[in-house]
Amino acid sequence: MISTILKSLIVATVFFEGNCNQLKKIQMSHQSTQLSENAMRYLSKLSNVKYTNEVLDNILIPRVVGTSGHKKVFEYINKELKNLNWAIEVDEFEDDTPMGRLTFKNIIATLNPNADRYLVLSCHYDSKYFEDIVFVGAIDSAVPCAMMLNLIKVLDKELKLIQSNSLSLKLIFFDGEEAFVEWGPKDSIYGARHLAQMYQNKKETSGLTGERINENQKIDMLILLDLIGHKATRFLSTSRETENWYLRLADIETRLGNLNLLEGSQKRFIKRRQPGGIEDDHIPFLQRNVPILHLISIPFGSIWHTEYDNRDAVEMSVVENINKVLRIFVAEYLNINIEEDESETIPEKEL
Repeated sequence: MISTILKSLIVATVFFEGNCNQLKKIQMSHQSTQLSENAMRYLSKLSNVKYTNEVLDNILIPRVVGTSGHKKVFEYINKELKNLNWAIEVDEFEDDTPMGRLTFKNIIATLNPNADRYLVLSCHYDSKYFEDIVFVGAIDSAVPCAMMLNLIKVLDKELKLIQSNSLSLKLIFFDGEEAFVEWGPKDSIYGARHLAQMYQNKKETSGLTGERINENQKIDMLILLDLIGHKATRFLSTSRETENWYLRLADIETRLGNLNLLEGSQKRFIKRRQPGGIEDDHIPFLQRNVPILHLISIPFGSIWHTEYDNRDAVEMSVVENINKVLRIFVAEYLNINIEEDESETIPEKEL
């Protein structure tokens, strides 16, 4: 990713197609549940740090596109998704790069592939190529991958309750986010560019409204996770369109803190707006009018794109605090009903 002032061309409705008025109204008027304190306690106790570490043990390796490490991580993520019985789609394609023509594979996992609307969680799973250092990219972005897998594992029972709902959850593990030589429109976000265009071309009739829509228009919001896990991780709002949802994340953090369910007192979701924007995997979707909530640590930090972005940089208490916030947010957005008998009984999980 690269920090920049996004020009009007990027945020313009360049790829606008069809009004999709009724579906858009439904999406914009969506109301999340507000969970009770008991329900928040229950969900916060679903932590499984052991699994997060297990995922990192398997993916925290150099995973440059076209290498054996990349193949290993691709296969591991697929295996974990399959074990959780999610519907998996692989968007495989070739593209020209400064390193020659390479094969990329986006991984898309869906709770209900027949849903009419989606909340999307996303990150990239490739690592950046360096000639002179061993780069494993812990915060960039092995930890976000582990966070997404952790979320659906610990919420497995709760997500199964809404498996047939028309509003569902989708995970996207983007390939080829990193530039091989120098960040630019043709050397970066390879997977995101391909998938956004593929979704734009995929047409169907909305089961909710009968309108002719494309796959991008089914996305209520795309949440992109990046550069998460170091001790100084902090977020700012990056979009007016989704600022109400960002502030909800900040409020969830406050609610969890007031219940003494977070470790430490440092706020990660800062109630302030980032001027300009940051180029990342969300851009091709933003260009096609998909609402974006970009959770990227600002500033990037001194370990960004260095050999020090490794396991030692990961502060697990920070990761787990953010996991709890996301867990509550997803449960509330998807209107998952946490039964009182569940919320009153705190399960014992191995931490």
